[in-house]
Amino acid sequence: MTTTYSSRVPAAAPAPAGVAAARATDLSKVYGQGETKVVALDAVSVEFQQAQFTAIMGPSGSGKSTLMHCMAGLDSVTGGSALIGDTELTKLKDKKLTQLRRDRIGFIFQAYNLLPTLNALENITLPLDIAGRKADKAWLDRVIETVGLSGRLKHRPSQLSGGQQQRVAVARALASRPEIIFGDEPTGNLDSRSGAEVLGFLRNSVRELGQTIVMVTHDPVAASYADRVVFLADGRIVDDLFGPTAESVLERMKSLDARVRTS
Repeated sequence: MTTTYSSRVPAAAPAPAGVAAARATDLSKVYGQGETKVVALDAVSVEFQQAQFTAIMGPSGSGKSTLMHCMAGLDSVTGGSALIGDTELTKLKDKKLTQLRRDRIGFIFQAYNLLPTLNALENITLPLDIAGRKADKAWLDRVIETVGLSGRLKHRPSQLSGGQQQRVAVARALASRPEIIFGDEPTGNLDSRSGAEVLGFLRNSVRELGQTIVMVTHDPVAASYADRVVFLADGRIVDDLFGPTAESVLERMKSLDARVRTS
């Protein structure tokens, strides 16, 4: 079911050409063989610029989550290349890939993935604690202020609303100041108001903190918070929209759905 949010967001201006935080070249992902072969990604080439909020959209089965997982080093690729900065993921061994995901990439998922025995602050700093790294207090304070959690840091997840728990997850992803954050339907479990709040925080983290975010979503209104929307169909990029509005995204999605039905 599509979640809708009540807030209206002004369209963002197209971002100027900049440095790519992540990029794929002829990226392919194939599952199975023979009659069971499924081409999830078909020679996809795309760049995600630094300090930009990008949404990835497409019909069910279009490959949008697969693209995110491959570019985030969460899934292997069949062919082509995926880079974070200048680091080629396909050339890294498991230990180096784990380190890269820990140190240079942030993740926000539909499930909040918070530890119930830790309070909000402890959940936020957990990845840093595991890595043996000390949090940059000034940066951490700024992140916490940006996501509006200053008064809830000592509360455990069970004492927080769904929207507050997802804000903790957002702050956790931001805390280590990663080069890029990937979000897979990060507001899918939230009500309209909470979803709008979290999306606003994500947008603010890009505009005020210089963060780079790539988000998979099915919702045109969620996508309208982004600076850019990349559309996939049948494992290929078929459209690219800057300065999206909910209406313009919906029109593109309707066009893609019609194309899929007639293909």
